[in-house]
Amino acid sequence: MLRLSKLTDYAVVVMVRLADLSPGANPDVQTSPGIAAATGVPEPTVAKVLKTLAATGLVTSQRGARGGYRLARPLDDISVSEVIAAVDGPIALVACVDGSLTECESQGLCPVRGRWDPVNDAIQQALNGITLADMREAAVPPMFRIPVRESIALPAAE
Repeated sequence: MLRLSKLTDYAVVVMVRLADLSPGANPDVQTSPGIAAATGVPEPTVAKVLKTLAATGLVTSQRGARGGYRLARPLDDISVSEVIAAVDGPIALVACVDGSLTECESQGLCPVRGRWDPVNDAIQQALNGITLADMREAAVPPMFRIPVRESIALPAAE
């Protein structure tokens, strides 16, 4: 079974939360305690996730009394695969997939060596096609989504 780490799951939660404006002194950035309070993810975990995401350039940090974190790009420009790679490393189903960081003990004798690459590529493509904006939308049941409407010009008051 393919399973992502809890840290990757938390990273998606944290990044979706960063897209929400927070009230306060500087609504452009959010602090790890504030994100923890809003998401229910423990603050040390949020801090660890934010540090990892900042190191990979998915979020930026601002130091100081009015500091915090913000997304480096909009949610619809960040794929789920980028978050997975930032937290868990390259996506590789088995040890013999190209780019895997581990080696298989049976590599020399394996009759399917290198044949997992098409499967891995298909999963990579699927994850590349899902953005964090998609994840955010999926979290809200369709019946509760507010449709995006074009602004309507109201007649001027007389």
